[in-house]
Amino acid sequence: QVQLVESGGGLVQAGGSLRLSCEASGRTSNNYNMGWFRQAPGKEREFVGGIMWTGSNTYYADFVKGRFTISRANTKNTVYLQMNSLNPEDTAVYYCAAATSYGSRWSADYHYWGQGTQVTVSS
Repeated sequence: QVQLVESGGGLVQAGGSLRLSCEASGRTSNNYNMGWFRQAPGKEREFVGGIMWTGSNTYYADFVKGRFTISRANTKNTVYLQMNSLNPEDTAVYYCAAATSYGSRWSADYHYWGQGTQVTVSS
């Protein structure tokens, strides 16, 4: 079992930045590949980006367009989502999730989920 807890969300103006954190605990939590998803009101949950358990590879949704960066610090059991150049369309609840496979963009492939953290971008 793996437990995930996100933090770092909040209110930011358009053009600003936020860094989200996802702290993992539980057995062999560092061996999981991690993903970030988001869900805006009235919309389906969508993939944001993912990172291999080693931290050596990342991949992103097209809408990220170089604005977001995922990293991890396995010594701290933590995965980060650095978000720059935020715009109001980025407003959503952001979730981290853990998967045994690498490269998936489908939420069904992720086994463990955090509770989410709200990000609100004002115009």
